[in-house]
Amino acid sequence: MNAPRIKTLILLPVIAVVTAACIPTPEELETPPVKVQTPKGVVTCQLYRQNRVTWDRAIDFPATKMSVPEADAYCRQEGQRRLK
Repeated sequence: MNAPRIKTLILLPVIAVVTAACIPTPEELETPPVKVQTPKGVVTCQLYRQNRVTWDRAIDFPATKMSVPEADAYCRQEGQRRLK
């Protein structure tokens, strides 16, 4: 009766490791940085593959003219534009 439990205890970590190895990290999905011209200046965006627009973010922007959320929004807009 203990044999099935031991097999289960051994197999669960193996399954978890194999599953985790199949999930890509954000770094594996990155595209080269993209520069986007905005009314407040140039924003450099880190975009991800097309199905990951929600991860798109600003990596450089005119900090004296816009906030991080605003710069990130420009990057998400650029990612959406490239989806079309």
